Amino acid sequence: MVMVLACCALGAQAKTFAVCVGISDYPGTANDLHVSAGDAVAVSNLFASNGNCRVSILTNSKATGNRVCELMEQTYRAAGANDVVVLFFSGHGYPGGLYCYDGQLSYDRIINVMKKSKAKSKVIMADACYSGRMRDDSNQSLNSKNVLLFLSSRSNETSLEMGGMKNSLFTYYLVQGLKGKADYSRDRTVTAKELFKYVHTKVVSDSRQHQHPVMWGRFDDNLPLIRW
Repeated sequence: MVMVLACCALGAQAKTFAVCVGISDYPGTANDLHVSAGDAVAVSNLFASNGNCRVSILTNSKATGNRVCELMEQTYRAAGANDVVVLFFSGHGYPGGLYCYDGQLSYDRIINVMKKSKAKSKVIMADACYSGRMRDDSNQSLNSKNVLLFLSSRSNETSLEMGGMKNSLFTYYLVQGLKGKADYSRDRTVTAKELFKYVHTKVVSDSRQHQHPVMWGRFDDNLPLIRW
């Protein structure tokens, strides 16, 4: 699964423009997942509740590669330099990209779409198997950009769905952290460093060391991801 996320209210006028994608129902039945569409709904609802975000969502058969890219361009077009653009994806991944409903969507294509945005801050949150590979494949593309990657697993790890949970392990703690549980300083702001500390600790513990989230990119540790 993979996901990309940007946060709201980073400044007095700053806004977040988020595209949330989740695919549980792939063609046929062999590759179906249980909670990925629900992951996208959960993240979308979180942004919508914050009041300073523009959120778009695609799930299941609507989430084709072309449609995801078109919606990103359409949504991010309205973002200004001080705004944040986010892509959240939950579904199957492969080393080098994500599986949309109709096939592969490469990280290179995702990054090229994000480069078109005027926003200085860009966030990709991916809840997908092997999502850590994005860090390895994207070094050159991202070095000159303000892109924060928050990835659910290392490049050689799968991302877990746990029995009895309505969301995947990474997304569950991502949402809980952004709701305030990662606000260690109690200043009603969740920063990148705080979110990573919270999500990484919880996921590694609950997965019994089988899944290790990764955060990477050129950004300030104190970058505010969400304010309440």
